[in-house]
Amino acid sequence: MSGHSKWANIKNRKGAVDKKRSEVFTKASKNIMTALRSGNTVSIKTAIDQAKAVNMPRENIERLQSRYIERKANLVTCRFEGYGPFSVPLVIEVETDNKNRTLSEIKLLFRDIGGSLGSEGSVDYMFDRLGEIEIGRDLTDEEELILIDSGLSDYSDKIINCEVENLSKLEKKVKDLGIEVVNAEIIMKCTQMVKLASEDEVAKVMDLIDALEEHDDVVNVFSGFTLNV
Repeated sequence: MSGHSKWANIKNRKGAVDKKRSEVFTKASKNIMTALRSGNTVSIKTAIDQAKAVNMPRENIERLQSRYIERKANLVTCRFEGYGPFSVPLVIEVETDNKNRTLSEIKLLFRDIGGSLGSEGSVDYMFDRLGEIEIGRDLTDEEELILIDSGLSDYSDKIINCEVENLSKLEKKVKDLGIEVVNAEIIMKCTQMVKLASEDEVAKVMDLIDALEEHDDVVNVFSGFTLNV
């Protein structure tokens, strides 16, 4: 029995390592696909370099690039809306070459984990489309005033928000001030947040969000919840 136990322990450890590697590769693949969709050569190079840093095989990277090129001509952009566990509103942006297949697969995730997809407009009205810039340090009061003149509409915890049309101009101004831009993108910000009662409820919602984000066709998942503490 001791030999069996030893094999079981080795197998369990190997399974844990394989699972971890799979999760790392999934994230790296997702980053590459997102960069390819953006068409930004710097983002693509960064995503590929990050994939190499976690030892993703070159063949995997090349296969992702080839698959995207093959699908690119037939890709359409669309958005799904729904409610996750505890009625948390979700907006899911996808790029797919088969909308019906993607819709069916996303419906299955909702069914298995919790929640349901809604009709067009059922959730979207709860979100504002904004530009968002994450910076590497806190702004001084003087810098915040300068950036307000360039379009800053809200600032908190190293996150700057602005109207979408001001994003590029504001990002340039931030850089001109010598402030590191960690990330800049267009987001959907919820205006009617659902308050969750416990970390267990948060975990349940995150299970669905994580599963959606791992789907090959999903570009972004925007949610509206906060922990009621």
